[in-house]
Amino acid sequence: MKTFIRNISIITIVSGALLTSCKKDFLNTTPLNQASSATTWADPNLSEAFVTELYNGLYEGELNQENLDCQTDNALYNFGKENINEGNISPAATGNVPHTYEWGEMYARIRSANIALEQLAKAPIDKSLVDRLTGEALFMRAYYYNQLLRYYGGVPLVKSSYSASATDFTIARSSYSDCVDFIVGDLDKAAGLLQGKDQPKGRATSDAALALKARVLLYAASDLHDMPTAKAKSSLLSQYAHPELLGYVDGDRAARWKKAQDAAKAVMDLGKYGFKLDLSAPASATDGFNNYQNSYLSRNGGEAEILFARYFANAKDEWGAWYARNNCPNGYHGWTSSEPTQNMVDDYEMMDGTKFDWKNPAEAAAPYQNRDPRFYASILYDGAPWKPRTPDGAGIDPYNEIQMGTYQTGSSSSPVAYFGLDTRNSPLENWNGTRTGYGIRKFMDPNPAIVDNNTRQEVPSPQIRYTEVVFNYIETCLALGQEGEAKIWLNKIRFRSGMPAITDAGDALVERYRNERNVEMMFEEQRFYDARRWMIAPQTLGNKAKIIKITGTLKPGKTVSVYRYNTDNYNYTYTVQELDPGVENRSWNDKVYFPPINRDEMNKNNKLIQNPGY
Repeated sequence: MKTFIRNISIITIVSGALLTSCKKDFLNTTPLNQASSATTWADPNLSEAFVTELYNGLYEGELNQENLDCQTDNALYNFGKENINEGNISPAATGNVPHTYEWGEMYARIRSANIALEQLAKAPIDKSLVDRLTGEALFMRAYYYNQLLRYYGGVPLVKSSYSASATDFTIARSSYSDCVDFIVGDLDKAAGLLQGKDQPKGRATSDAALALKARVLLYAASDLHDMPTAKAKSSLLSQYAHPELLGYVDGDRAARWKKAQDAAKAVMDLGKYGFKLDLSAPASATDGFNNYQNSYLSRNGGEAEILFARYFANAKDEWGAWYARNNCPNGYHGWTSSEPTQNMVDDYEMMDGTKFDWKNPAEAAAPYQNRDPRFYASILYDGAPWKPRTPDGAGIDPYNEIQMGTYQTGSSSSPVAYFGLDTRNSPLENWNGTRTGYGIRKFMDPNPAIVDNNTRQEVPSPQIRYTEVVFNYIETCLALGQEGEAKIWLNKIRFRSGMPAITDAGDALVERYRNERNVEMMFEEQRFYDARRWMIAPQTLGNKAKIIKITGTLKPGKTVSVYRYNTDNYNYTYTVQELDPGVENRSWNDKVYFPPINRDEMNKNNKLIQNPGY
């Protein structure tokens, strides 16, 4: 007991002495888990770390469990309706907004970019490093501003960081045209500062800045952002009191198309990018399949497609690396989260370049034969070859083929119903089967050693792909009446995938271009914006989602013990249906051209003006 009391006394005396000696400066201690601003910007490594953190705003890129194409006619999300598809969104209930478009998320990154730009301007470190980091910060600020711009329209342009002593944190939305000018200005400066810099994968480059500029200017020239055109096509937009927030209210639209064309051509003239776009005739079907797969996997030469990407490493547990598990079929114990619709599948042409037609008896009887090679590289369909099954499915399906239907086994005289492994009645898992009759293959690593349900993959998310730049150029050519040039480049893309040349003209050529862009860029966050900026959303995004029902009936005299797709043993029927409206009842509302600004943001900033229809 005496020892215990003595120890307490010693502790008390020492503590008192410490408090007495430190009472004047104990509030000025340096945190052990963070560096001060002065330390950060005086240290090259810490400065670089700060700028590197800006890239975290990309999150999983396009490789999300819930792909943005699920908010279009291309796909369906398996686990809950997308309210935006039904027009049921409001400032109080915005529906699912991906991280990379969410107002607060983007402004948090923009604030960090502003801090970096301010501090780098006076940082006592090597000028070459300052230039590179400044270029990266400018690029990322422009990237995030464009994410906001193309989602909401004109937004507040916050060009510097706010200090704690600021008395007013409110700011009005800038006009659409001012936002475009600001973003393009940042990209031009970034391109100059990053010129000649040897950047590692995943970081901003001068070329990426030029490519993003081409995207920004293409959108700026499009129907939705030319207000005389937009007003003529939408009564809601025509009544909006602040059209300058949504697009250009005046000016020379042809000049805007030309600026977009020049920006895209500047990237093409670099001569450094593109994969298999030099063919003078269509590739074989096999080569077309491989070319397309390599282009989206960014391997075997397909790396030349990437201008800017979000990369993943297997050693790091990140959501985008789980893309395969999140989206592969339930017959492999995946979640089948983002699944293509029949609407999307019908957009793939026949191998001879004609449109697939359900009214054609031969095509309707075998809808997965003789299609565009990109179909086979993008979609997991009934009978498609895929990876070895997991041990619990290997005995049921030793052939490793996708099973999306209901079939018969046993004998034709006494058949037994068998539900495919990849359906919602799967004997393996039935809570996560496809609703549409399809799964996604695009962006899945086909390596059989990568087991989809429990292994991360290292497929990058292409934030800006060279083929998009080429499509942007083609679109400007069409807008400027240069159909010959447009067809030359459109056919280069088609030849790579094994498809024949397009010979259409006029409106038919525009429609072929739009279909080609959708097929090539599926699940790359293009359709959401393309259908809007072309103002074809009422005829496309407003369509009911279509699904496929497949049955396999044993032919007379046939006996099968283990099911496999086989037209010698089975008669197959394919029935196209509309998705159950209880799952999602799609319709179009013009207010969805520009989603609403969240109510919380409106309440925090009384200078904000809400988008039309809310």
